[in-house]
Amino acid sequence: MKISQLAAASNVPAKTIRYYEEVGLIAPARRNESGYRHYEQKDIETLIFIRRCRELNMAIDDIKQLLDAQQNPKASCAVVDEMIDRQLKRIRQTQNELAMLEKSLSLLATSCVNHNIENCAILHQLKSA
Repeated sequence: MKISQLAAASNVPAKTIRYYEEVGLIAPARRNESGYRHYEQKDIETLIFIRRCRELNMAIDDIKQLLDAQQNPKASCAVVDEMIDRQLKRIRQTQNELAMLEKSLSLLATSCVNHNIENCAILHQLKSA
């Protein structure tokens, strides 16, 4: 199948597929006589896997490790478990940071009652040390 067909089947844009090839996340496609990239069913499965990992906000290097781990089905999945635990910790940290940001913005949003720039409490707070 051509890259446009692969993109449709995997729900991954063709531009992203080319990028994944460039960074080594997927193997470069074979080319036919006309120079078009040629893909197979296994490429759809790989791209769906990658897309789902990206939806979990996983880094490209982590996804590479997960793809590599699949090459040895009898190996322990401890590496996978650790990776997911690390990602969960990162997400929780981000949630905490976003909660603090939301609180700060909420305080700012309710601090201005003057409705003119000269006396704007928000701007004065942002300028203060």
